[in-house]
Amino acid sequence: MEGLPRALLEEIVKRITRRTDLNSLSLVSKQFYAVESENRYSICVGCGLYPAKLVMASLCLRFPNLCKVEINYSGWTAENGLQLDNEGLSVLATCCLSLTDLTLSFCSNINDSGLCWLAHCKKLTCLKFNTVPGISSAGLLTVAVGCKSLSALRLIGLEKVASVNWLEYLGSKGLLEELVVVACKGISLYDLLKFGPGWMKLQKFEFDEVKGRYKIEQPHDPSHMAHYQYKYDFCCESLKVLTLTGIVTLPEIGLRFFLSNCKSLEKLCLHYVIGIYDSDMITLSHSCNNLRSLSLRLVPLFNGGLECRDFRTPLTDDSLKALALSCRMLETVELTFLACEPMYPSEISFTQNGLVMLIQSCPIRDLILTGANFFNDEGMKALACAQYLETLELMDCVATTDTGMRFLAHAPRLINLTLRQCDRFSDHAVIEVAHARNLSL
Repeated sequence: MEGLPRALLEEIVKRITRRTDLNSLSLVSKQFYAVESENRYSICVGCGLYPAKLVMASLCLRFPNLCKVEINYSGWTAENGLQLDNEGLSVLATCCLSLTDLTLSFCSNINDSGLCWLAHCKKLTCLKFNTVPGISSAGLLTVAVGCKSLSALRLIGLEKVASVNWLEYLGSKGLLEELVVVACKGISLYDLLKFGPGWMKLQKFEFDEVKGRYKIEQPHDPSHMAHYQYKYDFCCESLKVLTLTGIVTLPEIGLRFFLSNCKSLEKLCLHYVIGIYDSDMITLSHSCNNLRSLSLRLVPLFNGGLECRDFRTPLTDDSLKALALSCRMLETVELTFLACEPMYPSEISFTQNGLVMLIQSCPIRDLILTGANFFNDEGMKALACAQYLETLELMDCVATTDTGMRFLAHAPRLINLTLRQCDRFSDHAVIEVAHARNLSL
């Protein structure tokens, strides 16, 4: 081992991806130890980091070229010892000079005072805070001012963040390309308007008010004036990925104007958005011709009819038709219907004909259907003729049977099939299709 060329050793190290294997490799010889130390660019530590400050200093010394560091205390208990605190963060910031990507998750001993040390990380471009209770708006402003190279900021579960002066500052500099805000109670959809000119460069934006769940509340924009919509006419033509979850909108508050300005949009996820209608999707299809991926998660809402159970999902085949006509680059489609009862098929406003029309009009390669009660064996027959379909995932699609499954044996490009809670398929039919198509199940 000691006689192997260094270039060969470096190539061996680069091809090993599992951290446990890398740790074992470093024990083989001193040369491997040195090469592995110099070529380790990422590390993830957490509950085993004790004593935290001393171990962090040791890690920075052993791996001088670390670029990506994740500190995750998920599942931490008092028996694991004290967590990394502000002093430990100062060691990381001053000793890890190549740091470009930092994630802090469930770090209870780090607060606003410790974030000032991140200004020493001159190369830091990506920063993620996940459930760090000691961080407030003041700390985020410190980060915004001190981290001059920051281009990606992800905030998850920061309950002490109230004001958005840090967001205004970042917007005025126009440096961010990615902004993720999830379950931060003090940040509303309307606060994000203060990002201002920052929208011009932003390429990825994710906003989830309630962390993957939805609630129905009357939206309130304190500064909103009826029929006075100029404030929403911001430029976001660089935006390529947009995810909105659990928000409530009104016709005059933002959504339609937001989508109409995202001319470069390639991936759109609208999950449990209350207040979205066909007109919004038609606007989207006209302005976002480059759309490649679409994820819609819908719930039935009261339709205002006379019947006591007049609940329907808000989008109809008109949305699917608009997408089929204008978004001819669409490759990935996910349709999820939550809390739609099979005994009430009218709760889902999409029809099988609308979905088939979309599949026949666009080069759909990946299709995910969850709770699609309208989708039956005739729909499976149409999928068998889809020229581009490679991956199909069905979950809780109760109207499909073995008859429909057997149609998939003739799907020209199908290579991946995932089935969950589809009780009407027999093992025999699935195995028959798997053998016919040599599928990965």
